Amino acid sequence: MSDHTYDVLKLENQLCFPLYACSREVIKLYKPFLDEIDLTYTQYIVMMVLWEGESVTVKELGKRLFLDSGTLTPLLKKMEMKGLLSRTRSVKDERNLIVSITKKGETLKEKAVTIPARMARCVNLDPQETLTLYQLLYKLLYSADKEAEEEV
Repeated sequence: MSDHTYDVLKLENQLCFPLYACSREVIKLYKPFLDEIDLTYTQYIVMMVLWEGESVTVKELGKRLFLDSGTLTPLLKKMEMKGLLSRTRSVKDERNLIVSITKKGETLKEKAVTIPARMARCVNLDPQETLTLYQLLYKLLYSADKEAEEEV
């Protein structure tokens, strides 16, 4: 009889590893498309939020993207220097920093609109598999986020 005590430590038995590896690989697939519009992946997801609503607080942006302010602050500064967004203090509450899309950032939307379809051709999943994966990943993401909040 063999001892399976340490099987739980095998890489092949970890949910986190394929999630991590897939994330890295998918982001690599995005790179050539994002290079065309001079954005990193993280800048791209910030722009997607801004294209939806034009203005958002840094706190809300962090919450939507699951990013902390230590990651967002330098990212937003760089994007502001590129002219894609502006950061201003809220008149209602100076503690809140408002991120707003600029005309240049809005114009970039036209160049980015083809990226999702181009990416879909790079991923070998049919529409139902894509939907199932999307639903499972968000279920996992929100349950993990809820767990993290409960620990605080």
